[in-house]
Order: sequence, then structure tokens, then C-alpha cells
Amino acid sequence: MRKITKWKPDDFELEMNTVWSFPKRGNWATHDAKYRGNWSPYIPRNLLLRYSNEGDLVLDQFAGGGTTLVEAKLLNRNIIGVDINPLSLERCLEKTTFDYVNSGQVYIKQGNACDLHFVPDGSIDFICTHPPYSNIIKYSEDINGDLSLLGITKFLEQMNNVASECYRTLKQGKFCAILMGDTRKKGCIIPMSFDVMKLFQTAGFTLKELIMKEQHNCKATGYWKTNSIKYNFLLLAHEYLFVFRK
Repeated sequence: MRKITKWKPDDFELEMNTVWSFPKRGNWATHDAKYRGNWSPYIPRNLLLRYSNEGDLVLDQFAGGGTTLVEAKLLNRNIIGVDINPLSLERCLEKTTFDYVNSGQVYIKQGNACDLHFVPDGSIDFICTHPPYSNIIKYSEDINGDLSLLGITKFLEQMNNVASECYRTLKQGKFCAILMGDTRKKGCIIPMSFDVMKLFQTAGFTLKELIMKEQHNCKATGYWKTNSIKYNFLLLAHEYLFVFRK
């Protein structure tokens, strides 16, 4: 177990408007940027502080690199971290294995976000999650049910099931936060984020907040820069953070 010398961000202030930007990735506790596509810990820290209380039970069904799990433990929230990829769960266990005074409990389970049968109806106080964006980043080669292997159409079909499971497991009046991005096809925008938003609304959720999150430290390679000029399109530099209420 590595020695931790910094337990929280410097000069942290809760976000107060609908545009979020975190140029610094976040280097406290066990956080790092080694898991491709993981979100900055500033995001779940803001969400957990605003939409949950100490002792609450939180769900992250796309646990990935464990960022949300670490923040929940530090902020004394209990959390269920689910991922379909066993390699991700190994990292989650590694990242959350530390001692901290007045910390929450972390429960890690392999499972499919489309079928959370092991989570009882109306048992979750807050959902805080960051799914893959279709097959933009593939997190496995052949795991059955891995949404990061799916094209846009099939991805959205499965996200419909994710939305239904979120609604089923969340307590009435509580919140679900989900970060989503868009993609391009033949140079034109495919607004996956708003497609996902509509799926959650159809599942029964009300849209509480729509936050634009600026992207930093993106790997804008020469390939993409060259093609953006050649084919006249803008490089995507934002994602949408939706906060839904049941």
C-alpha cells in the first residue's frame, strides 16, 4: 500500500454554475490519470457533496478506474461499484484500499449496468457514473455486454436498459448524475449525449441540471488536427453532465 500524503484538493470550492472546467486533473489520495477516459475527481466530489449526504448509499455502475469510489470513501458515502470488466475491478480494489478516518464503505461487484438484479428496488440514494461513449474507447476485446464495444445504435439500445435500471434502483426524490459525450460520423456531429438524455427522460426522470464540462488534456493528435482542417470540422472539447431527479 503506497503512502498517501495528500487527502483532498487544494482550495476546493463547490461549483456554482452550469459550466465546469478543471484544468488540473486531481492528484490527491490515490487518484491518477492512468486509466484512459476516466473523469476528473473534481466531478464526483462536486456531485457527491451537492446531491448526497454522509452515510448515503451511492451507485456507480460503470466503476472503471475507481475515481468515484475513492471520492465516495473519502467523503464518508457508502458506494457500490459495478463494472463488467474484471481488470477494472482489480484497479478499483487497488485504488480504494487505504485507511482514512470516518470513511465510507466500498462494495465492488462484477456485473452489467443493464441488469442490476442484485440491487434492490429503491435502495440507492444517489447514482454518480460515467459510461463509455459507444466504442470511442474500447475497454476490452470481447467481454459480452461491454458497452464500449458497441456501435452507436446498439449502444443506445443498451443505454435504454441502463436508464431503466437507474430509475428502478434509485429512491424517490433522489438524483442520478451521468456524464456523456458526443461523436462524429463522416464529419458531422452525432449527439449521443442528448440521445441518452432523452432515454433517461423516457424512463421517468426529470432533468434537474444540464452542465457543460470543458475537456482538458485531450490527446488531439496530428491526425485529428490535420483532418479537422482538411474536412472542416471542429474538435470536440466538451461533454455534458446531466443531473436527473426521480
